[in-house]
Amino acid sequence: MATANTTGTVTAPTAPSGRLLLIATRKGAWLFHGDASHGAWRTDGPHFLGHVIHHLVLDPRDGRTMLAAAKTGHLGPTIFRSIDYGRTWKEAARPPAFARAGDGTGRAVDHTFWLTPSIASEPDVWYAGTSPQGLFRSGDGGVTWSPFSPINDDPTYREWMGTVQDGTPDGPKLHSIIVDPRDPRHMYFSMSGGGVHESTDGGDTFSPLVTGLEVVEGFDAGVVTFHDPHCVRLCPSNPDRLYQQNHCGIYRLDRPDDAWVRIGRNMPGNVGDIGFTMVVHPRDDRTAWVLPMDGQTVWPRTSPDGKPAVYVTRDAGETWRRLDTGMPHEQAWWTIKRQAMSVDTGSPVGLYFGTTSGELWASPDEGEQWTCIARNLPEIYAVEAAGLPA
Repeated sequence: MATANTTGTVTAPTAPSGRLLLIATRKGAWLFHGDASHGAWRTDGPHFLGHVIHHLVLDPRDGRTMLAAAKTGHLGPTIFRSIDYGRTWKEAARPPAFARAGDGTGRAVDHTFWLTPSIASEPDVWYAGTSPQGLFRSGDGGVTWSPFSPINDDPTYREWMGTVQDGTPDGPKLHSIIVDPRDPRHMYFSMSGGGVHESTDGGDTFSPLVTGLEVVEGFDAGVVTFHDPHCVRLCPSNPDRLYQQNHCGIYRLDRPDDAWVRIGRNMPGNVGDIGFTMVVHPRDDRTAWVLPMDGQTVWPRTSPDGKPAVYVTRDAGETWRRLDTGMPHEQAWWTIKRQAMSVDTGSPVGLYFGTTSGELWASPDEGEQWTCIARNLPEIYAVEAAGLPA
């Protein structure tokens, strides 16, 4: 069994106060505690030094439990759980693992990539997405995990998932697990590659939701395998509206329609609408933010022209505005991963993102001004905002 490495000299407080950022990186995890004004940040970490942490999430239902999706070197993939705000951690008794075939063969989880808590009516339920693509559920707060829904072994879904050689450079992934806040039986998930999918019966069945989405030139959009959603977000203020950053653009979906609309065509032509992350306003379904990357040449996974910027829409994608005050205006060749941007629930909303070069950026005013609050971290995989003032 893997053991938690919580090397560091700063002890976590008994409860988060003010703003809390949970940072998952290629070589460990950090917690950043901030005051209500964004004026000061205190660092707690590293936790799990040397382990790959793909996602670190605080349960909003109890405000105390944290789960960390870890790949622990030669000890393999697992999930760690804390019930004391990160002071101590314990490994899951049964992490996500695919069922073995009768002859002992089958797929193996390379790493757990995405963690999603269910809604308040299911206080101990969590979902996890893995690489290669798999969907798992815990009913005991993250202590034990089991395969969820038939999709893990369904022949059609297995075909859509492709092989372990397909997908993103560090392996295909199941991500963007979304539970409808009005009904836990209504769920979405996405696969890179393999499309966006929806269930209305608690996971007994899922159906593709890819109408209107484009695929790479030369491939058939009618084949679900070729669809590559990078990040899908549901609007908390309007659960019938979803936004998506796709391998092939930025999209919006308004239910009950099933066709996505490419709103990224309204982005500046010299920037384009290619990227990995997208976040939405907690109270305004017309407002969303993206951070584009260079997708016009050979996908170098850098900011366009070395000039990073966040873009905001406040009219559901009809127009976009560049937000780069405080950011470097040249020779900044980083980008951000699909989980590495988050929003808080303040007024105004705070925005945060972490870069592939280990910088952590924050904006206290919905992206109008930016400050780098940490440098020299390992490559940042995920940023989550939590523990915020009412």
